[in-house]
Amino acid sequence: MATASRHDAWAAGDSYDAYMGRWSRPIAGRFVDWLDMPEGLAWLELGCGTGALTEAILRRSAHAHVLALDPSEGFLAKARKNVHDPRVEFRLGSAADLASLPRACCDVAVAGLVLNFIPDRVPALRELKRIVRPGGTVGFYVWDYPGGGIAFMRAFWTAAVALDPVARELAEDRRFPFCTREGLAALVEEAGLPAPEIAAIESPSIFRNFDDYWTPFTLGAGPAPGYCASLAPDARERLRARLSESLPRQSNDTIALNTRAWAVKTQVA
Repeated sequence: MATASRHDAWAAGDSYDAYMGRWSRPIAGRFVDWLDMPEGLAWLELGCGTGALTEAILRRSAHAHVLALDPSEGFLAKARKNVHDPRVEFRLGSAADLASLPRACCDVAVAGLVLNFIPDRVPALRELKRIVRPGGTVGFYVWDYPGGGIAFMRAFWTAAVALDPVARELAEDRRFPFCTREGLAALVEEAGLPAPEIAAIESPSIFRNFDDYWTPFTLGAGPAPGYCASLAPDARERLRARLSESLPRQSNDTIALNTRAWAVKTQVA
């Protein structure tokens, strides 16, 4: 497995929720609000994970139906626990499985925080375009990795690289340089979709204390936690100590940081 991806470990739904899920939920709600879709539509969600975007769609759209796909059984199991609603069907599937869906079978096709993990992004977007009815919408969002859009993750990698320069190649800003306004617009154009609307959506991430920040990094779900879990105990302790010293603390010991994603939507002709 390539060095840049060997620490990816996304199968554990509970660990992912502790690490990213609690911060992806507010962003999902802001994304659905920004899409501003009418009620009663048929949605296709690619890469539903533990159900953050699924839940946001269902809460904000009465009479909607969502077909939610994810290639991870662990994530789907967690999503089914998180979202109890007869309007959603969770199904095992990846971007490659979109080809099995009929043309023009949904009104809206979305992907939340997943496009950067799909190797064949352009074909995936073309498939999303194919399955959306004329006049429908293709929308997605990704973290602004190059711009430091996940401040708590940027702080982790900054500390890790200071202790281990090899870690630089594992950081998401290095691995996903296309996650910029310009890069995403180019991706949409290459996929043959109409010129998109792109906006930054933000949400705070507030940790109760340092342990609340640090513990998810020890659980192994995701590149940074995977890297952390791979360290020898003494190296992990050095990283923990460096982060404890460098993170900004409020008077009540909370750590307040920000998250930012790029949201993209385009209407299918």
